[in-house]
Amino acid sequence: MLITSPEHEELKNIAKNCITRHHSYHYIGFAATQWKLFEKENMHRIKPLLYVYRVLLTGIYLMQTGVVESNLIKLNEIFDLPYISDLIAQKLAGTEKSVLPNINVAFYQREYERLRNKLQEAYQSSPLPETPSANADLDNLLIRLRAMSYKL
Repeated sequence: MLITSPEHEELKNIAKNCITRHHSYHYIGFAATQWKLFEKENMHRIKPLLYVYRVLLTGIYLMQTGVVESNLIKLNEIFDLPYISDLIAQKLAGTEKSVLPNINVAFYQREYERLRNKLQEAYQSSPLPETPSANADLDNLLIRLRAMSYKL
């Protein structure tokens, strides 16, 4: 059982007001790094490819909803990309370093580029704010926590 403090719960609530539309840059950059790692492999593994799509779908979903959801199975229930289900099934049936046999890299690259563009579009139309609004709340929490630690 996970035990959390009132301060932890407060921090989780404050964190919601720290998310901005500019977080999309993190997801775009991370996906690009993961794609380069995948592309460099001689024997293309499933896991790095799934990382690419998990990062992009997480970023798109964040831009649309303000919620961080990184579970690829849950994300694919929303985005419904058939190849994701196939890749997950292959990974679950294989080992940690499962290789994609007869892979069509061009297809996966087109999908990577399509989803990267979709993330950029989601950034453009995102309802998320430009800047975080939680600075004062974070400062107040930090001051209270520091005061509590001095009393101990």
